[in-house]
Amino acid sequence: MEATIVTRTPRKRQYKALPIGGGGETAALRQHAVPVLTVRHYCQGIGDSHLLTFRKEDGSLFRMLIDCGIHSSIKGGSDLIRDIAIDIKEETAGKIDVLVVTHEHWDHVSGFRSAADTFKDCNVGEVWMAWCESPKDPDAIAFDKFKGEALHALQGASRKLDALRDATTFLAGLRGGMQSIMGFQFGAAGERVRAARDAAAGLSKGKEPVYMGPETPPFSIPGLPNMRVYVVGPPRSKEALKLETKASEMYGLGRQDSPKFLRPLHAGLAANEEGDTAFADDSCPFDPHIGSSLSDVLAGQVEGDVADFVRRHYTGPVAADEGKPKIDEATAKDQSWRRIDADWLGIAADLAMQLDRGVNNTSLALAFEMLDTGRVFLFPGDAQIGNWLSWQDVKWMVGEREVKAVDLIKRTVYLKVAHHGSENATPEQKGLEMMASPDLSAFVPTSKQDAMKVHWGAMPYELILKALAAKTGGRVIRADDEWLAAKDGTPGFSVPSGSLLAVRNAVRDPRRGKGGLWVEVDLT
Repeated sequence: MEATIVTRTPRKRQYKALPIGGGGETAALRQHAVPVLTVRHYCQGIGDSHLLTFRKEDGSLFRMLIDCGIHSSIKGGSDLIRDIAIDIKEETAGKIDVLVVTHEHWDHVSGFRSAADTFKDCNVGEVWMAWCESPKDPDAIAFDKFKGEALHALQGASRKLDALRDATTFLAGLRGGMQSIMGFQFGAAGERVRAARDAAAGLSKGKEPVYMGPETPPFSIPGLPNMRVYVVGPPRSKEALKLETKASEMYGLGRQDSPKFLRPLHAGLAANEEGDTAFADDSCPFDPHIGSSLSDVLAGQVEGDVADFVRRHYTGPVAADEGKPKIDEATAKDQSWRRIDADWLGIAADLAMQLDRGVNNTSLALAFEMLDTGRVFLFPGDAQIGNWLSWQDVKWMVGEREVKAVDLIKRTVYLKVAHHGSENATPEQKGLEMMASPDLSAFVPTSKQDAMKVHWGAMPYELILKALAAKTGGRVIRADDEWLAAKDGTPGFSVPSGSLLAVRNAVRDPRRGKGGLWVEVDLT
């Protein structure tokens, strides 16, 4: 299905740089200027939801909602996302022209499930998704199979880790990390992220979503002739998506040329399934009938040399052997430090990170260009390095003019920072350092406090925050900024300045919760 969008053949344009605000006549002009775009960023921290308002030629408003979700680890997150959904409905009067679902992660789509009663009455014109969500695209089907198999394996590993009674420090840390990453795939009650994504897709009342990628021709929206939309990501390259260790024709866990740690993880989980006596582990050097089950030995159900060996060297106290050096009493009583019963589950961490990185790299990344000035507003979803680097080769023909994605990056004046400001989601030389406009401003959907609770100490990444501050002249807003928790809060930079005409904020109803609800910026 094609989108209800129109393309225009542009004249060759000479872009005029707008003067930077800060004083005199320019500042006065900015105070009375009409914003070309207003963005209401919701402040749920580890989650994304952005309401974009464009002003059409006839004076009416065009509303675009990009995502609505929150990470399952956030305490009270479901109540907060419902408050956000209510605000969206009230602000738009229930009319959303376009709903953009950037990618299939819980912190971007949970609201369409947990606040379904609010969204169901909204009139959504179209739903935009990335090509990798299409049920008809061969590459998308292969990728979806990879996600399904990976999630199945990770759920099995998580159950094993949760069942461990005396986990080592390593395994306890692995368990916590797995729970945090799996929070992008499941809700607090175990709901699959697919259910939330499908709920979002169904909001256009029977109209099939519009699936997009860099191959989508740049387009304009009816009534907004001065704006052109570019789809810069996600890439189709498997290497860019970071799903495999080498190129192949398919994604998947079961293939012989898939990452080497995936098959052993599957085999280990299958071999440990209770009551499964028929499973044959092809990676095991011994036939199934050779040896004894460790669980049987530990339960005292096996006698003989094997049981005696296990007691002497792994489970029981150290025997006092004449002629051997003495050992400390604690070690003599407990030899569990010798055992590696569940350490094989450590390979699940590699799979979890690979899945997380791959799904983030499937983010639908959009650039909005103002045709009269060439200024660009960039919304990259949670695009990580692979997605960003693929833009270096993306280009389109618009009429007789070639437009390169790298040129859009250079002309960016407003950036929604990807993946909550994490270290691998904003490239330096081929990302932020390419943004040459002195008017650059940015928003970071993040909460350092919430990130630390789930042991993400580097979110947001300090070096990225410093680089953003330097590139923007300090015009950076974070969802966890303290001033957003105060009614009529004041940012730590002057307004109007750069690409910002005005900044407003609203706090949550104190009966519902604390902190800021949203921050809204008018952009020029």
